[in-house]
Amino acid sequence: MTWLVVGLGNPGQKYERTRHSVGHMVINAAAEKFGGTLKKHRAGAFLAEPRVGTMPGGAPGPKTMLATLTCFMNVSGGPVAQLCKYYDVPADKLLVVHDDLDLPDGQLRLKVGGGEGGHNGLRSISKSLGTKHYARLRVGIGRPQGRQDPADYVLAPVAGKALTELEVTVARAVDVIEDIVTTDFLGAQMRLHSNG
Repeated sequence: MTWLVVGLGNPGQKYERTRHSVGHMVINAAAEKFGGTLKKHRAGAFLAEPRVGTMPGGAPGPKTMLATLTCFMNVSGGPVAQLCKYYDVPADKLLVVHDDLDLPDGQLRLKVGGGEGGHNGLRSISKSLGTKHYARLRVGIGRPQGRQDPADYVLAPVAGKALTELEVTVARAVDVIEDIVTTDFLGAQMRLHSNG
């Protein structure tokens, strides 16, 4: 069964290099690494369908759907549900990549189901799918220093050393996606969490 991997973010150049759009950054990097071209889809998304990774014996890895959405974060559910319906993808083969204020900067965590932690994109997806039982790749962005408003923090452009560090995290997230689709979710989760 093919995985659908959706990276959350906000559309437009203004939000390209913001922490809130790290899901978009991960999908763009994955498409580049695996030779996929993101093309506009009528569900309100950009979609690529590359073969991800390499299987034992050197065979190309499985075909995987990588998607970013053309809508704003808080209405992500509609397009995700449409993609799942269009491609007949069950919730247990959906992986959502998103920013997470509650994880330290640069930390990656995998989970299935559970709460949305106040994340409007996840809340929208859970509502549209009618279930919370889908996989999430949580990309830690940490909390803002001092009294900075979290909304300002996640939507502020990232530059300099912070951008370099974010790009390293994005590359690691792409490796996690490759591990999931070429092996299995639980094994990838165990390997990720045991490595810190």
